[in-house]
Amino acid sequence: MLTAVLILWDLEWMEKEIKKTLDEITPAQKFSAGNDIVFIPDFEKSFTESFKNKVYTANEIAYCDQFENPLLRYASTWAAKEAVYKAVKQIDPSALGPKKIEILRDKPVGRPTVIIHRDSAKFDVALSISHDGDYAWAIAFIENL
Repeated sequence: MLTAVLILWDLEWMEKEIKKTLDEITPAQKFSAGNDIVFIPDFEKSFTESFKNKVYTANEIAYCDQFENPLLRYASTWAAKEAVYKAVKQIDPSALGPKKIEILRDKPVGRPTVIIHRDSAKFDVALSISHDGDYAWAIAFIENL
């Protein structure tokens, strides 16, 4: 009986040591990038009140609606959300809905910041948004903290 207990203890110890070694030699991904481009004429065809309320936070809606052409702002914010989503999913594959990613600006046409509304989210996000003609584009760089 004592031999069986010692063998089990030894196997548990070996399992812990193997896991510890694997954790040390397999580092977690520290950085990722995501980007997205939106063709605004196609976006306009699919942009509905239902989509707007399902995807955008109250702060994002207030920001976009203050402009003469809010559709451009909605498209660029959508590109930003998608870019952040793609970057986050490389590091953390758990579910992340569009309202969990919030794109904020400190002022009209100001620097965008990102809030990820999830307890386990510990990311530093750099985000750039641009638009030209019929396209809105965004790129996000994420550091896993």
